[in-house]
Amino acid sequence: MDTFLQYNPTKLFFGKGQVEQISNEIPKKTRVLVVYGGGSIKQNGVYNDVLKELKKIDAQVFELPGVEPNPRLSTVHKGVEICKQEGIGFVLAVGGGSVIDCTKAIAAGSVYDGDVWELITQAAPIENALPIGTVLTLAATGSEMNPVSVITNWETNDKLGWGSPHVHPTFSILDPEYTFSVPENQTVYGIVDSMSHALEHYFHRTANTPMIDGFIESLLRTAIQTGPKLLANPQSYEYRETMMYISTTAFNGTLSNGTDGGDWATHRIEHAISAIYDIPHGGGLAILFPHWLEHVLEEDPSRVKQLAINVLGVDPSGKDDKEVALEGARCLRRFWNSLGAPNTLADYDIDDQNLESIAEKTFIKPGVGTYKELNRENVVDILKRSL
Repeated sequence: MDTFLQYNPTKLFFGKGQVEQISNEIPKKTRVLVVYGGGSIKQNGVYNDVLKELKKIDAQVFELPGVEPNPRLSTVHKGVEICKQEGIGFVLAVGGGSVIDCTKAIAAGSVYDGDVWELITQAAPIENALPIGTVLTLAATGSEMNPVSVITNWETNDKLGWGSPHVHPTFSILDPEYTFSVPENQTVYGIVDSMSHALEHYFHRTANTPMIDGFIESLLRTAIQTGPKLLANPQSYEYRETMMYISTTAFNGTLSNGTDGGDWATHRIEHAISAIYDIPHGGGLAILFPHWLEHVLEEDPSRVKQLAINVLGVDPSGKDDKEVALEGARCLRRFWNSLGAPNTLADYDIDDQNLESIAEKTFIKPGVGTYKELNRENVVDILKRSL
């Protein structure tokens, strides 16, 4: 294992009725910007629950609705403008990962004199941010308990991940009942996204990590066991509860303890694709990850073999290492497809016309992959496999 520091300042309030903690966590008479998406929170009652708690503390409430599934820089700009004009003291995200990611960018941009895109591209350091809280309505990204965000600049077709300790949520409310109304396709994407975060952590090069490896393997097996049950019974509190905790744990720092942090090349490639085609993040990952596994196992099948046996139930009898690993990659694809996730880029009407452009955008920041550092030719190969 490597030396490591574990620190996560987010208070996690998990379970039924935890929305009541809002009135305990935000100071009285605060000017609060509530950020949310397409309005489903007004249909399922979450919006009223949140406003009820804000009313208890005499908060002055401002709203920014309409955050997109791949949150836009233009929407971040709107939020920053509200915060600066209205003297906002706290930003509250009510929604899934996209809403939370947008909120993080708003919080950082609101105390910065320049354009927030300079912070996202790391052209300028993030030195402060408004405090933020979250009320989670979609189990997927883990953004509710980490300092990471992804923002899309639609004018330049760039989708960038970034992060700062200053945008760690101060608190997050996780009530599984708030995810009961999530549509089936979004539930599927959430399962894929959560598993993909665990898989990214799994593919590291650090020696002597049996506990973290076992932790990740257990999380993945639990997701495989729970996912189909949840889709068959979407109103099950128990299954929603399990997937919600899986999602948060998969990307709150726990799975990287003592390792190099994992690979993350698949996420970089997917960000480049959705920057051009605006596809669902979980859908893109479902297509790419098995093909990334197939690509890397040709050079070194050991880690994929371990995943195949310990998580995906592949019987290694009579097979060499590459055969076991390849069967594991195919098992993962079949599992995600069985949930209803897409299989190829063609499922989103994506052909081979922009593969070079996608590869170029993958390298907008240097260094793609740590388990295997990819070059442009490698990225194009993975994209061709995914067609």
